Amino acid sequence: MHEFIGAKLVLLVGGRVATILRDDLVGIQFPGMWDFPGGGRDKGETPEQCVLRETQEELSLTLTPDDLIWRTELDSPSVPGTTSWWFAAALPAHRANDISLGDEGQCWALMTPDDWLAHPLAIAHFKPRLRAALKGLAQHAVEQDLKSDHPPIKSGQ
Repeated sequence: MHEFIGAKLVLLVGGRVATILRDDLVGIQFPGMWDFPGGGRDKGETPEQCVLRETQEELSLTLTPDDLIWRTELDSPSVPGTTSWWFAAALPAHRANDISLGDEGQCWALMTPDDWLAHPLAIAHFKPRLRAALKGLAQHAVEQDLKSDHPPIKSGQ
């Protein structure tokens, strides 16, 4: 098994995907694109500790390991020879009230999965990972609103 370098979370809140518009800065990966909560591993962290810490830092949401319904380890597309962990969780719609943007990113939004997948600023190589997470959630009887009949819910802060 390769060393893991980070973790990401596909988080459904009321059937919508929590996503963060990355900062538009020179020198960062995927500037100005829609991303999922998560990031690099701190020394000694488990994959679960990494994704839970990153979610707290980026969206101010405190989750527990029990909230992580689905998980998989995948080869990292950005650092050959390493892996990243992907998790999925689902929260009720009222938990959107608990979200506030941390110190990274321009804003956060809740989008239907279809809207995120179709968005021109969604990180392209994350699209199959979102689909896999949605399948994993479906296997755990988590219902998803896959329709695009509602506009995204956004917050600037």
